Amino acid sequence: MDKKDISNIEPEELVLAKKERMENPSYRLAYEDEAFLLRDDMRAIRLQLEWLKPDLIQKENNIASTVVVFGGARFKEEKKAKEILLKVHALDLADVTAEEKARKIKVAENVYKNSRFYEESRVLAQKITHLSLKYDGKEFVVVTGGGPGVMEAANRGAADVGGKSIGLNIVLPFEQEPNPYITPDLCFQFDYFAIRKMHFLKRAKGLVAFPGGFGTLDELFETLTLIQTKKMPPFPIVLIGKEYWSRLIDFEFLVEQGAISEADIKLFHMVDTADDAYDHLAKHWDQ
Repeated sequence: MDKKDISNIEPEELVLAKKERMENPSYRLAYEDEAFLLRDDMRAIRLQLEWLKPDLIQKENNIASTVVVFGGARFKEEKKAKEILLKVHALDLADVTAEEKARKIKVAENVYKNSRFYEESRVLAQKITHLSLKYDGKEFVVVTGGGPGVMEAANRGAADVGGKSIGLNIVLPFEQEPNPYITPDLCFQFDYFAIRKMHFLKRAKGLVAFPGGFGTLDELFETLTLIQTKKMPPFPIVLIGKEYWSRLIDFEFLVEQGAISEADIKLFHMVDTADDAYDHLAKHWDQ
């Protein structure tokens, strides 16, 4: 506490004394004090704010239901994937070893092969959004993680046909920006993965998982676990890319080992194309 006696100081000094106190962080309104809001003790408030802001904005935009699209951020559209492959083939052996070049070529070839999922995601989002528009954009709104790759393709597909789509972006240690196809009023940023995943599922009437990495697997298996344990009502879950998913996870092995039941495998359906994915979803929605 400032123990200086200010009872007999000059007016100019009083002005300075007032200014000193008004500029002190303790005098700031709590909701305008960023340093205060970012304290560890305020985490519960930040979690609540991350829940409320996107929820209220979606309500204001009359978003009643969504269709979630998950998938790899690293899977480019075909043209870009081909450019990457050509660059890798052109690597000079003076800069990399033959073994390193061969490994990079193999990865680039797989990225090129998987570029088909970019187009499948775009086509699927177009189909879903055509349905959404029949409900004035209030139902079956496409929602993604808001990033590049398969997520971008889904937001792009919705934009192609003049519909809304949602992007739930996340703060990451490396550069991460929302893709340019998300509806501006429905483009959100999160710090907490947990709240972001709650928003993915809050209004979901269906979920489509394209091939992806750790993030896609995390989001998919949390959803399957919530439905398996009856923490949320079931809805159709579609995995696109039979070869990818079958090689990545041996679901039958889990059944054989007694880790999951036969019924658990029926929580999802595998297909290879956007058309088959949409048909499966629409069947559950009676469309």
